[in-house]
Amino acid sequence: MDFLTFNTFVTKYILIFFYYLFSIGFPIGLLLFKGKLLKKFPQVAHYLKEKTNLKFWLIVLVLFLFGELFFRMFFEMLIGYFDMHDYLYEIANGLKKL
Repeated sequence: MDFLTFNTFVTKYILIFFYYLFSIGFPIGLLLFKGKLLKKFPQVAHYLKEKTNLKFWLIVLVLFLFGELFFRMFFEMLIGYFDMHDYLYEIANGLKKL
């Protein structure tokens, strides 16, 4: 009954699924659609041909890792929020029985 009245959320499992889907799927999707992206933005393609040095790719790698870290912390915050709701609901139900 708690599931039907939205007192118990399924979002924790859904959030974990979407986190892994996005964190694995986004880089793969960028690699697959790289050609289309470069055709749509020719100035980026021209810049990449000129700037293929180690410094550029190191910056790209650091930005990617920070993006993944931010994304992970965001989803952990959401999961913590929904866990807090579940714990507070259990405490409230325990107090009603007293």
